[in-house]
Amino acid sequence: MVIQDIGSRAIADAFFKRSWLYSLYERRLESQILKNSLPNHIAIILDGNRRWAKYNLMGVGSGHFMGADKAEELLNWIHDLGIKITTLYVLSTQNLERKDEEVDNIYKLLQLKLERLYKDSRIHRRHMKIKAIGNIKLLPTQLQEILVKLEEDTAKYDSMFLNIAIAYGGQEELVDAIKKIALMTKTGELCVDDIDEKVIESCLYTSHLPQPEPDLILRTSGEKRLSGFLIWQSAYSELVFMDVFWPEFRKIDLMRAIRTYQLRIRRFGK
Repeated sequence: MVIQDIGSRAIADAFFKRSWLYSLYERRLESQILKNSLPNHIAIILDGNRRWAKYNLMGVGSGHFMGADKAEELLNWIHDLGIKITTLYVLSTQNLERKDEEVDNIYKLLQLKLERLYKDSRIHRRHMKIKAIGNIKLLPTQLQEILVKLEEDTAKYDSMFLNIAIAYGGQEELVDAIKKIALMTKTGELCVDDIDEKVIESCLYTSHLPQPEPDLILRTSGEKRLSGFLIWQSAYSELVFMDVFWPEFRKIDLMRAIRTYQLRIRRFGK
């Protein structure tokens, strides 16, 4: 019994020491990045839920659940750091082609989390404008309804912006923009010679943002590709790929990505 008590105490002491060191490092890292210019718009590809579940001998649903919890934490970190615009790649149009059981579970989880977000007073205190970007009509009716309610209730806010890329595809976004422009030229609202970058940007899903282009695009899980995410908007974004599964993502990982961004020299092709 004495041996067990000593062992438990040693584990507790070691955990406390690690927690203390982590907190110290987190505070130091935060103070460093706050001394420099922060990205105004961060876009994140939340990748690695299924692989995290597999490596931890858990079901796929557990991975998605942990990933959704992590996204809630992220919004607090973003607010604490003072970042104005966040775009989260939650569900692609390709993801909808997965097994029916997995997709249904994702829908249920999203419904739960979005309803919780809708009731969260912090979005009103922070004046956070929330908008879904993607082909929302592909989603179940209940999911569409809660997304519309979130958009309507936060439509007048402009202090923070949260974009939820759901049923989203970058190529589909460009196709939709081309269709809008084609219709405007057909009705005489727009001349072909007047089509330029600004016209195209005005027809994209992100046209409501004060800055549609992300300064920083971060992808977790170790994959090094954008998978069609914000094809037009990412032309001059700084890309950071992190070898950590999304459910394991920590505030220090976010701050390390921001520090990497701050160390780069952005020339925008000039």
